[in-house]
Amino acid sequence: DIVMTQSPDSLAVSLGEGTTINCKSSQSVFYSSKNKDYLAWYQQRPGQPPKLLISWASTRESGVPDRFSGTGSGTDFTLAIRSLQAEDVAVYYCQQYYSSPPSFGQGTKVEIK
Repeated sequence: DIVMTQSPDSLAVSLGEGTTINCKSSQSVFYSSKNKDYLAWYQQRPGQPPKLLISWASTRESGVPDRFSGTGSGTDFTLAIRSLQAEDVAVYYCQQYYSSPPSFGQGTKVEIK
């Protein structure tokens, strides 16, 4: 199974500031024949189910603000949040769907400083 490791586990950010969350996979999730990384990012706000933010490492889902962006390929990925808003307080997870079973990182908790 592919193991996903996120860093940091938690962080506190001032409103309006930016931050990044890192995700590393134990093996590449890049599918060369499709030229795609099978990597997603999810946001789970308190008391809510997870919401898909980004698929294919960098493709924002419809309705996701452009302050969220995903980069990276192969084994190393980053979620960036620009100009943090109060509604961005949540736990963020990366997920690989390159191989079965899909696996998640342990999560990164984002709080307001």
